[in-house]
Amino acid sequence: MNERHITVAAVQMPSGDWDLQRNIDRADRLIRQAAAQGAQIIVCPELFMCPYFCIDQNVHHLELAQPFEGHPQIAHFARLAGELGVVLPIGFFERAGNAAYNSVAMADADGRVLGKYRKTHIPDGPGYTEKFYFTPGDTGFKVWDTRFGRIGVAICWDQWYPETARSMALMGAEIMCFPTIIGSEPHSAEFDTAGHWQRTMQGHAAANMVPVVAANRVGSEAGLGNGNPQQKALSATFYGSSFITDHTGHKVAEAARTGEAILLQRFDLDAIRRERQSFGFFRDRRPAMYQTLLTSDGFTAAR
Repeated sequence: MNERHITVAAVQMPSGDWDLQRNIDRADRLIRQAAAQGAQIIVCPELFMCPYFCIDQNVHHLELAQPFEGHPQIAHFARLAGELGVVLPIGFFERAGNAAYNSVAMADADGRVLGKYRKTHIPDGPGYTEKFYFTPGDTGFKVWDTRFGRIGVAICWDQWYPETARSMALMGAEIMCFPTIIGSEPHSAEFDTAGHWQRTMQGHAAANMVPVVAANRVGSEAGLGNGNPQQKALSATFYGSSFITDHTGHKVAEAARTGEAILLQRFDLDAIRRERQSFGFFRDRRPAMYQTLLTSDGFTAAR
């Protein structure tokens, strides 16, 4: 009977330094540590190379965006992936003409960059003003055939939508990866979404019978404001709690709310595939009955 054993890792880390090289060096160190512990697919948090500038709206932050082609940090981490023989999603702030995207480049274990995914769902709320910076992604959901399996990657706010996970599963994803930035809410110190955040992705794993790897940021960061002295800059504390689930949604590894962490878990992808097929979830789907999903109001089809 076929067996394909792979080891995944979620890297939890702070990235709040405006000396961006320090964030890059930290990620480099943790990726190397994860690989040394046997990880073959390593997931770092969303936009791990820079502070979370979306805390407030400052036009100067748009200068951080760089084109996908020729991006020096993508090249650096792709070389690292090839050196270590690991699969590595690389989060970056992408400039494309007059548009800017929250994107991930996928590096395979031989150092090749297989392509990019642009974040589909863009949030907009206090402390998470991403619509000011990012154009909604136009790549569609993506999965990649890598040395260690068929891997799907979506980004943070995407993870709240079951359509995201189901799309990747239908495309054959054997592992679903969710690099993330999430934490405190400026309007309420008591409002804590950590449990809800985890349970949502546990449900994705269970409904699709595909393991999930979720990597979140930690640490506190202060926004730089928008240049208006009458408006106070916001701050945020990111709550970590990175985790890995098996294909039934059970959490098999979880990090604390603070501090760096490397989570590891080994999976047999062929055994999971056999169990997924035995349940018949995908056999018994009725796509023709799901036309409501093509609407916004439940009635009117999108044009």
